[in-house]
Amino acid sequence: MKRVLFICTHNAARSQMAEGYLRARYGGRYEAFSAGTVATEVHPLAVRVMAELGIEISGQRSRDLGRFISEEMDVVVTVCDAAKTACPIFPGAKSTVHANFPDPSAATGTEEERLAVFRVVRDDIAAWIDAAFGDADHEQQSPGGLYPEVF
Repeated sequence: MKRVLFICTHNAARSQMAEGYLRARYGGRYEAFSAGTVATEVHPLAVRVMAELGIEISGQRSRDLGRFISEEMDVVVTVCDAAKTACPIFPGAKSTVHANFPDPSAATGTEEERLAVFRVVRDDIAAWIDAAFGDADHEQQSPGGLYPEVF
């Protein structure tokens, strides 16, 4: 199985959703991990929107990137520009990919408005993972989508 590490700043939402989605959808081909350059905790709204897809990430824990530095990874994916800047190379990576997604944790408004932002980012991450990892012959794509104006 190929090992994939998703990196973002806090390992709270984007990288956690990516880890959970890749594991749930393509766990037979990929072993998924996630980490943060400054790890905090898994965001409860990320847990909620993933549960809407039937993907349980409440048991995932936020991990510091240092934990993985000495490990070999087939693919390292930075899911935000800040992580790419903080970690432009990963010593044990056979391949690195950058796919920038907005931080849904930065959304403001009511809980429903914030959930809407988390859903859009979740869906864009899922679509990107499907395109990048779903078909071995498929070229990796950049994320797309429109984001609500509540950031």
